[in-house]
Amino acid sequence: MINKNLEIATLGGGCFWCIEAVLQRINGVEKLVSGYTGGNAPGKPTYREVCSGLTGHAEVVQVSFNPNIISYQDLLIVFMTSHDPTTLNRQSGDVGTQYRSVIYYHNKEQKEIAEAVISEVAAFYENPIVTELSALETFYDAEEYHQDYYNNNTTQGYCSAVITPKLSKLRKMHADKLKKVRT
Repeated sequence: MINKNLEIATLGGGCFWCIEAVLQRINGVEKLVSGYTGGNAPGKPTYREVCSGLTGHAEVVQVSFNPNIISYQDLLIVFMTSHDPTTLNRQSGDVGTQYRSVIYYHNKEQKEIAEAVISEVAAFYENPIVTELSALETFYDAEEYHQDYYNNNTTQGYCSAVITPKLSKLRKMHADKLKKVRT
């Protein structure tokens, strides 16, 4: 059954595998789709095309969330503290415009909230925030093997070296926002 009260957020902060792994652990997040947006090439891009840096697309995650459980503001705070929003077109070893820090807003209210969150979290960073703020135009789903990537590949080198530490940081910084694990 689909919850009709869900809202959508579209966020990019480096490799979409990282952002997906972090946000899918947040209480109130019901669905995530890794994909591409923000480019200028015609038609649906492929992963190889996006990785070339020639399409202008960013790797993003489209998040369906219940605003009665997690607000858009709180979701953005988790997002902004789960990657480095001060590095232009780079997250760790991932370099290129496809890895830019970006919030794609869906309406005026999301834009205003994003502006406020960026201002709020700026005080916690030594360098200026370079997160792009843009209106969402067309979102393209990434190939199926990119969906739920971390959960399907936890022992893969990139996952162990890059994503697992992000999840550890998430548990320390935002324990109150995590989904409860059933035992």
